[in-house]
Amino acid sequence: MEQAWEKADQAGSFKQSPVRAYLCKMKGGRCSDLPSVSISGLLVTAAGSIAGIGLVGALSAYYSLPLLFPSFGATAVLLYAACHVPMAQPRNVIGGHLISALMGVLTYHFLGGQWWSVTLGVTLAILAMIITRTLHPPGGATAFVAVFNGQGFGFIVSPVGIGVLCLVFIAVLVNNLSSERRYPDYWW
Repeated sequence: MEQAWEKADQAGSFKQSPVRAYLCKMKGGRCSDLPSVSISGLLVTAAGSIAGIGLVGALSAYYSLPLLFPSFGATAVLLYAACHVPMAQPRNVIGGHLISALMGVLTYHFLGGQWWSVTLGVTLAILAMIITRTLHPPGGATAFVAVFNGQGFGFIVSPVGIGVLCLVFIAVLVNNLSSERRYPDYWW
C-alpha cells in the first residue's frame, strides 16, 4: 500500500494538501554508499589537518582568541577531508570568513556585544555570504567570535585573513600530493 502511495505521489496523479506536501519533504531519500578512502587519502587529510590546525592554533593562542579555533577547525574539515565541495573552494573559504568577520565587527561596533547583537551579527554574515556567493558555514562562527569578543577592524586582517590564507595555502600544497585529489576546483 505504501509503495502505491509513493508511486502516485511521485507521478503527481493526485493533489496533496500543502501540509502533507510539506511533511513528505521530510522523508528524505536513500543514502547511496559513500566512497571509500584510501590510506594515502587518509594520510593527506591527516597531514593537512595537523599543519593547518597547528598553524591556526598558534594564531589563536597568539591573539588570545580560543573561540576562533572552532571556526578554523570546521574549515579544516572542509579543506582537508571534503576539498571537492563548493564550500571548501578558496572563494568560499577566504570570502566567507572575511565577510563574516566584517559583519561581526560592524555589528559589535554599532550594537555592542549583547546576545541579540551576536544573533544579528551571525545572521548578517549568513546573508552577506549568500549575496556574495561565498557561503562557508564556519564563517558564521567567525562572526560570532567577532561580536562576542568585541573585536575591532584589525581582527578581519589578522588573525582571520592570515589564518584563512594559511589554511588555503596548506590545502593547495597538501591536497595535490594525492593522485586522488585536485584542489582547488576553482579559485574564483
